[in-house]
Amino acid sequence: MANVEYSKGLEGVIAAESSICKVDGENGKLYYEGYSIEDLVAQCSFEEVTYLLLYGELPNEREYTWFQKHMRASRDISEPIRHMIREFPDDAHPMELLQSVVAYLSGYVEHKIQHSAHCNCRDPLHQVVQLATVVATYERFKTGRSYIEPSKTLSHGANFLYMLTGEEPDELEGSIMDDCLILHAEHGFNASTFTARVVASTISTCYSAISAAIGALFGSLHGGANEKVMQMVDEIGDPAKAPAWVNRALDEKRKVMGMGHRVYKAPDPRATVMESYLHKLSEKNGDFRYYEILKAVERTFRERMEEKGKPIYPNVDFFSGAVYRLLGIPIRLYTPIFAMARASGWLAHVLEQRADNRIYRPKALYVGERDKSILPMNERP
Repeated sequence: MANVEYSKGLEGVIAAESSICKVDGENGKLYYEGYSIEDLVAQCSFEEVTYLLLYGELPNEREYTWFQKHMRASRDISEPIRHMIREFPDDAHPMELLQSVVAYLSGYVEHKIQHSAHCNCRDPLHQVVQLATVVATYERFKTGRSYIEPSKTLSHGANFLYMLTGEEPDELEGSIMDDCLILHAEHGFNASTFTARVVASTISTCYSAISAAIGALFGSLHGGANEKVMQMVDEIGDPAKAPAWVNRALDEKRKVMGMGHRVYKAPDPRATVMESYLHKLSEKNGDFRYYEILKAVERTFRERMEEKGKPIYPNVDFFSGAVYRLLGIPIRLYTPIFAMARASGWLAHVLEQRADNRIYRPKALYVGERDKSILPMNERP
């Protein structure tokens, strides 16, 4: 048999060219369209970054004014979608709702336009903007509260908190929420993004591609790590108990969630920024318990790993759950927030895929038998 290159899970295989995102795992750097993540969160809003991902460059003042107005005008969801959220089964996961809603939204786009290979999916923006509204509305309905009309004056992150709680967040909390969305907006050819590009390569709709991506993110090996980090934090309960908890977990060969990343061999730059937000919110609230537990976990874990010559650092999920909790967000919304942020990146990849498309068709390395004889039914074991 001829030699066939095989990479399980397509690890290391280059499947496409892309200018959207550069993940420099060796040096702990992350870039969107050439801009470092540190500069983007320090100087830009989520709306600016969404424009950057969709158009390839940061907007000038005129472009930003138009795009911001366009995004904010798309925030409201119609009554049929509210009804869908209200009637969604109580025991269903909100990620299943998001996947269903995105597919449902496609019905609001003219059929012949949405199926065109060259359609401008930047125009409706339902896939990006309305996911935040859906997540906030889901939580309000689930807790017996009414729908809140979105604000047209708040940033995307601040508006999400407003729709969730009914109160405008202060400047710090609104800014941090907006920056959290930037940190999660894009991260190269991960499983959900690759899923979106595969679907887009068939010339299916933007909505179908993003719905499929949400399905991939729902998988326990992709999204949801920050939920498990907070479950760990709640189980530990006290910073003084963290070293014993970590040592016991490692001795039992259990994974310590939020530590380490498949790509980053240096500190995850998103985690560094997220840690600073956790410190600011802890200081604002006068409560450093979560911060101190996480830092104690990090110290103990890293000490154990460095004994083995394995420098491992926290990833973005290690701190993000605690940030969300201090913003008053329940744990069941953590993965949906990931989706509503990443929708900008998914849509950018769908557009890039379509610009120079070739349908994905990898090969499988067949390892089964050949030329088997079919036995009569009465002779089969």
